[in-house]
Amino acid sequence: MAHQIAGSEGFPSDRIRSITLSSVNVPLTIAVSDAKVLTGRQKALKDVALLFAQIDTEQGFSGLGFTYTLRTGAPAQFAHAREVAPVLIGEDPNDIARLWGKLVWAGASVGRSGVATQAIAAMDTALWDLKAKRAGLPLAKLLGAHRNEVRCYNTSGGYLQASAEEIIDRSAQSLARGMGGIKMKVGHPDRRLDLRRVEQVRKALGDDVPLMVDANQQWDRATALRMGKALEQFELQWIEEPLDAYDVEGHGALSAQLITPVGTGEMLTSVNEVAEYINTGSVDLLMHDAPRIGGITPFLKIAALAENRGLMLAPHFVMEIHLHLAAAYAHETWVEHFEWLEPVFNERFVIRDGHMIVPDRPGLGFTLHEQSAAWTVARVTVDSRDC
Repeated sequence: MAHQIAGSEGFPSDRIRSITLSSVNVPLTIAVSDAKVLTGRQKALKDVALLFAQIDTEQGFSGLGFTYTLRTGAPAQFAHAREVAPVLIGEDPNDIARLWGKLVWAGASVGRSGVATQAIAAMDTALWDLKAKRAGLPLAKLLGAHRNEVRCYNTSGGYLQASAEEIIDRSAQSLARGMGGIKMKVGHPDRRLDLRRVEQVRKALGDDVPLMVDANQQWDRATALRMGKALEQFELQWIEEPLDAYDVEGHGALSAQLITPVGTGEMLTSVNEVAEYINTGSVDLLMHDAPRIGGITPFLKIAALAENRGLMLAPHFVMEIHLHLAAAYAHETWVEHFEWLEPVFNERFVIRDGHMIVPDRPGLGFTLHEQSAAWTVARVTVDSRDC
């Protein structure tokens, strides 16, 4: 039974009629490697696994949301979402915060982080998309936008399997397309190779183009400090994930000793994990990821904490969601550009003068391309028969 909330007589209400879940594997044109691959901890990345949720209501409204995983976990996300989705049937889709809690408690036996929250992120995001569409507003406007465009940088052209020359070529293409910055991966076993590659890219780009590096958690504290000091000559915008994602103390010590800003957060999967970085002042910029922490609802909780501390925000991956959230953040923000998911959607973002433009389409502003059907490996619709 849906939980009924008392309201004034005649207050407009709606109910969730059905939820369609789809597991979609999107292939990459080339396999990419970061420092986790070079250390032997992971294999090269060949595709992105997406979990879509389409929520339809009795009044004819529809919302589309998604979450993702890399390398492993897609069947687990789909299975968990399928198990907990029935608790939403018959509910008012406007009550997003309450419904997020209901989904979490439905799967509480397997925890409140990791796969459990990543799976419900698809449904949470769909509810926000639906609410914005009902209001006839882009999600950023529904949340209360601080800007209509957000600085953007490209990452997909800077992985470790590419030579410095390839990165320079891809960077030139990204800048010509309108990107405002370039991020490249570091973390080679030979640290001198990292420094040479960064030097080559910086020289090719010039001093005025924002350049970032990402070590993907593969340095220990001593190496991170040495590399951080050596990299200061290149005037980087930031150093990302220099240490293990859960080393809050180490990040704090490193941030205090470097001129270059330090950021992390993409691998964390709960509000409490990210909040520890904020409360201890251990990083200069926050890079949490809405799908990985459970959706837009917990993302906004973290953003409120970060805003109070004046932190820079640069959410990880899925620009299709994060552009709206970055636009609604008070302080400096960046959004990360990957073209990887573009084949899944009919629409494209406009990028110009170093910024990604918030679309004026209602909700997230995306619809699924017919190609997604060919990449769909599992699909199920949950309705009242499942309750």
